[in-house]
Amino acid sequence: MTHPTDRHTDDFDELDALFEQARTLTPADLGAADRFLTRRRAARTRSRAGWLTGALASAALVAGLTVLLPAPQLPGPLPSSAAYDAYQSAWGADW
Repeated sequence: MTHPTDRHTDDFDELDALFEQARTLTPADLGAADRFLTRRRAARTRSRAGWLTGALASAALVAGLTVLLPAPQLPGPLPSSAAYDAYQSAWGADW
């Protein structure tokens, strides 16, 4: 008696040969992989450079606005400390 898979052995051999052929790298495969990796590295470099440029531009904008905006004006003269007030009252106004 024959096993049910015996009649399909030839089909399996052909399929195994096709898989082996598909796994074998050719020069065209290596060239395609090299082109893909080159483009991928270039895209990642552009992406990093874009992010860094954006961050530096934002920092420059914030620094520029900080320098250009006038400082807020206080309502009147600066408040003196309690120690200065006590010293001035002890010595008088002409010390």
